[in-house]
Amino acid sequence: MSLCRLLLRSLRRSSTVPISVTVRSFAFSSAEEAAAERRRRKRRLRIELPLNAIRPPPQQAPWRDPNALRLPDSTSALVGPRLSLHNRVQSLIRAGDLDAASAIARHSVFSVTRPTVFTCNAIIAAMYRAKRYNEAIALFHFFFNQSNLVPNIVSYNNLINTHCDEGRVDVALEVYRHIIANAPFSPSPVTYRHLTKGLINAGRIDEAVVLLREMLNKGHGADSLVFNNLISGFLELGNLEKANELFDELKERCLVYDGVVHATYMEWFFNKGRDKEAMDSYKSLMDRQFRMTPATCNVLLEVLLKHGKRTQAWTLFDQMLDNHTPPNFQAVNSDTFNIMVNECFELGKFDEALATFKKAGTKPNSKPFAMDVAGYNNIIARFCENGMLSEAETLFEELCSKSLSPDVPTHRTLIDAYLKMERIDDALRVFNRMVDAGLRVVASFGNRVFDELIKNGKAIDCAQILSKMGEKDPKPDPTCYEVVIKGLCAEDLLDKSRELLDEVMRYGVGVTSALREFMIEVFKNAGRGEEIERLLDMSRLGYSHRPSAPRPTYRP
Repeated sequence: MSLCRLLLRSLRRSSTVPISVTVRSFAFSSAEEAAAERRRRKRRLRIELPLNAIRPPPQQAPWRDPNALRLPDSTSALVGPRLSLHNRVQSLIRAGDLDAASAIARHSVFSVTRPTVFTCNAIIAAMYRAKRYNEAIALFHFFFNQSNLVPNIVSYNNLINTHCDEGRVDVALEVYRHIIANAPFSPSPVTYRHLTKGLINAGRIDEAVVLLREMLNKGHGADSLVFNNLISGFLELGNLEKANELFDELKERCLVYDGVVHATYMEWFFNKGRDKEAMDSYKSLMDRQFRMTPATCNVLLEVLLKHGKRTQAWTLFDQMLDNHTPPNFQAVNSDTFNIMVNECFELGKFDEALATFKKAGTKPNSKPFAMDVAGYNNIIARFCENGMLSEAETLFEELCSKSLSPDVPTHRTLIDAYLKMERIDDALRVFNRMVDAGLRVVASFGNRVFDELIKNGKAIDCAQILSKMGEKDPKPDPTCYEVVIKGLCAEDLLDKSRELLDEVMRYGVGVTSALREFMIEVFKNAGRGEEIERLLDMSRLGYSHRPSAPRPTYRP
């Protein structure tokens, strides 16, 4: 009985214990508010897609066959630091400092910013134009064979042209066969122009004809300049019939061809004393009313002026000005004006030369030509050659007032003219302006100018100019410092020469052995030998380089 009582008591206690219920808390005060929030979120998702819907899932890069042909750089690679490197090399090329341009391009191969194929082509072509053929070939080998950069067709054309000018036509033909066999592109019409010209100059015109047929069989269009090379070659051999046969073939293949072919005929007829036939060829070209590029018309102008046909040349020039309607068609360029301006100077018509320089077309839709720096350089040089510095200065100021900037040749022309006329202060002023503009001073030109200025008592000014040059990259040539330091010592300005020597070592330019011996001797004679030896010994022990000024922007 007691057991039953105990069980009943335990049941009563458990029934009196409160049952805990977990209550979920909501963020909304009512169900309607929650429904409104759900609708708002749906509307937002319809407007703003989630990121996983916008961004596709990451994909692995496509597999690249290591044995596949590598393609050369496209123009899209010429951006950022590589574009800055390209502009810097181009600036040095325009300044005529090919050695510095070559050094920067070669050193960049081993840096993070490797050069593009366009930078390599620029320095190789510059070496070719300077007739430094061996260096052009060596640079091609360095960039594209040793450094594993990929050449394009322009690279190969530069190499072919260099070998042809050196008389190594067989080597050029081997390069051509290498392009066909290994390159991921075909030879261009420029390739055939160089090869046909090289074969003709080597007396192998039959092989040039075979190469022309090969070009046509490969599906290339009939290139007027390739035909022109062959036509010129047969005319030089006196084979007018074969030349006419090729010309007829060109006219059959091309409804519009380059008028340079007519210039070739005109030149040959003029040289043979057959002026009437030469002018008949010119008239037949004009009757066709081709819209000719400035390059073609410039050749015609040169041929007409060379053989005394000035009236026809001026008529053609006026016609070109009337047809100049940029941006639709550009009928003239600075070379056109240079040809006619130079003709005026040869005849002693200086006022007419200036009027020609500013001449424009008379037709309503024609526009004046926006003269570039090259055109100004030409007429400034012509005025300087004739001692007319006031006119040259006026044009120089006009050039500075425009959006154009005078380049290295402009400054060099004026400085040389001032030195020739013994206007030392003006030469110093333009030289200062050249350095302030960040233009490169080549060692050969700089040493000559420094020498002339020092002879006229401007050693301190030369030291100041050289100090400004040293703040910029690339640094001046060691020979420039040698010329100026010796000039300072000759005027007993030992303290200034020591400051300049300190800059040489601080910038890491390098002290030549001749300058070292000269400085030790001069300072010993002045009783300061120990001082200069201590300074020179710093280069052996390691000079603590001070930070140089920020690198200026070089003007391309």
